[in-house]
Amino acid sequence: MNSQEQGRSQTYNLTVTAIVAALYVAITTVVAPFSFGPVQLRLSEGLNHLAAWNKRYIVALGLGVLISNFLSPLGWIDWVFGTLGTVIMTSLTYYFSRSVKGTLAKLAISTLIVSTIGMAILAAEFTFAFNIHAAGASAPADVHANILGQWLSFYLMVLPGELASLIVGGIVIFALSKVVNLSK
Repeated sequence: MNSQEQGRSQTYNLTVTAIVAALYVAITTVVAPFSFGPVQLRLSEGLNHLAAWNKRYIVALGLGVLISNFLSPLGWIDWVFGTLGTVIMTSLTYYFSRSVKGTLAKLAISTLIVSTIGMAILAAEFTFAFNIHAAGASAPADVHANILGQWLSFYLMVLPGELASLIVGGIVIFALSKVVNLSK
């Protein structure tokens, strides 16, 4: 690849990264009252499936989450741990699906990783925020539970909204993958 082609490729990657990050922020902002807290419906999470096709989406989604979380009532906790959790789960999604060819298989891998590892990290974030009495942190149903009980309560609270977002996102990404090569 000559330097002109390489420059176009870098520009294309940067542009796609910026567009996906902006889409994540826009979708999160549109449904902002429901995008934060232990019971949430963050529809932009459906974009996490993109990491199954290209590693540039790891950066795009991490950036989108960081910018979106500037609106979070948890403040710095969500900026750091929310972004870190996204980078971890999208990296794992990319790693485990990079050699998989089928769209449905990629979506299944992504859904499994995001709903388990990603939501486990998010539940830990909420448990931490609650236990340090961070501003914006709300309590699980049983505030007297031990740490594991609190974590489980938070996990069970975030999971339904995340699964709904992943299903909606999966349908959109599946349709998009039929007309756009998401790997390039």
